[in-house]
Amino acid sequence: MAKTEEIYVTKQGLEDMKHELEVLQQEKRPAVIEALKEARALGDLSENAEYDAARSEQAEIEAKIANLTQMIENAVVITNADTDAVSIGNTVKIEYVEDGEVDTYTIVGSTEADPFENRISNESPIAQAIFGLKVGQTAKVASPNGEYEVKVMEIS
Repeated sequence: MAKTEEIYVTKQGLEDMKHELEVLQQEKRPAVIEALKEARALGDLSENAEYDAARSEQAEIEAKIANLTQMIENAVVITNADTDAVSIGNTVKIEYVEDGEVDTYTIVGSTEADPFENRISNESPIAQAIFGLKVGQTAKVASPNGEYEVKVMEIS
């Protein structure tokens, strides 16, 4: 049996996934089943746009349910991250050495990453470069636009 990949999430992220799964199973799935029944009642299924749309929606919902179920089963909840060195779950203030610009990022699992909220994936180039570093240490970050250096200013 192949080993499945662990999915790193915060406690809130896991709760959000469970809630989404519940909504899909208890609300959306029954609604699409009802839409299928109504479309079947219209007659000839070969030229029934409502039936085709309902089947397509059903396939989408079932795929989402399967994906969420797998993610929940493989979830590893991020707990009390160590603040001595950068790790998943930390909020890290970094300085871009070249221009002195400072940014703060929270390192989360890939399913919760949101760059607009400064939540970066543990798989991102910055997170991978600074993983394990302590305050004051620097790292080179390899990116598609070239390499740059960052310094860890604060870990919380």
